Amino acid sequence: MSTNRVQIFDTTLRDGEQVPGCKLNTEQKLIIAERLDLLGVDVIEAGFPISSPGDFNSVVEISKLVKNATVCGLTRANKKDIDAAAAALKYAKTPRIHTGIGTSESHIKFKFNSSPEKIIERAKDAVKYAKTFVEDIEFYAEDAGRTDNAFLAKVCEEVIKSGATVLNIPDTTGYCLPEEYGAKIKYLKENVKGIENVILSCHCHNDLGLATANSIAGVQNGARQIECTINGIGERAGNTALEEVVMILKQHPYLNLDTNINTQLLFDTSQLVQQHMGITVQPNKAVVGDNAFAHSSGIHQDGVIKNRETYEIMNPEDVGVTESSIVLTARSGRAALAYRAKNLGYELTKIELDKVYPEFLNFADKKKEIEDQDIHEIIKVCEILKTKVEA
Repeated sequence: MSTNRVQIFDTTLRDGEQVPGCKLNTEQKLIIAERLDLLGVDVIEAGFPISSPGDFNSVVEISKLVKNATVCGLTRANKKDIDAAAAALKYAKTPRIHTGIGTSESHIKFKFNSSPEKIIERAKDAVKYAKTFVEDIEFYAEDAGRTDNAFLAKVCEEVIKSGATVLNIPDTTGYCLPEEYGAKIKYLKENVKGIENVILSCHCHNDLGLATANSIAGVQNGARQIECTINGIGERAGNTALEEVVMILKQHPYLNLDTNINTQLLFDTSQLVQQHMGITVQPNKAVVGDNAFAHSSGIHQDGVIKNRETYEIMNPEDVGVTESSIVLTARSGRAALAYRAKNLGYELTKIELDKVYPEFLNFADKKKEIEDQDIHEIIKVCEILKTKVEA
């Protein structure tokens, strides 16, 4: 893999599905998995096979379906979980087992009632056992964001020796600041023997709204895989949003990092996931929200009409949106009204626009948004008023 290529690991069907009320059946998972493969993601985390018969079956069927991406199954650090994942991934063209254990002081003490030494042994044993089934083994150090860097480096070095090919460094609680998370990745790059032989992966949660920023900080410091979900869905406040990190890398070429994602499918894929999961993204969601390329302020509208790049850093077509939208409200100016009217067949002169605009504001003060039908009505009203004055 090129050192400038960032792999996209999509966990919409595993971590994303952990949102309350978003349970998908196998048929729905297959529809989304097929789209993710078409989108160009490098890895599809298909599920947690040991968790239920339904999830096991979904991973089996996704493994049969996916043609290009690596198919991954999640496990805890025990043989029973790993056995289930290996069986579920039997038909995958390129399988990966994703196993791991908590490494923070909090997890070791309260979750496992264990010791650092025992945690390392469990981690090594899990990776070695998983390696007997498949070659590609990803190890996650749960709560790595709050794990002491020196201990984390020791864990990473030991699992590399045991056969891990990818090291997942999760900010499980979404606590890290970008400079802290980036520094953690940098520390591992500089202090783990054998790190040059594996891929470092970012798995960031959005509890403080920093998942995307942390993931970008991670790849800037040497990580070469980002774990993310469509629309940023996931446990609690969600995961890193796939569409956000992909477009950040695309729009900032000086980072010299790229992905294999066909960005023109992003909006449609977002809509597909919303449809099947029943969660509508907020209108102001970056990249794929309904308002991502909508303009309602008169100053902004005038600028965009003159030159789209005045207020848009992305071409809407790059993410699969047909065009920018000029939304008419009481904050809109004459330029926006003339633009929308022209689209409806009205070539208004300056004098005509000056007569129509006050009536437009009267309408706009009574409605949240002016629709095309309203424009027809406004112009009709103005023509009636004009006739009455002349009479």
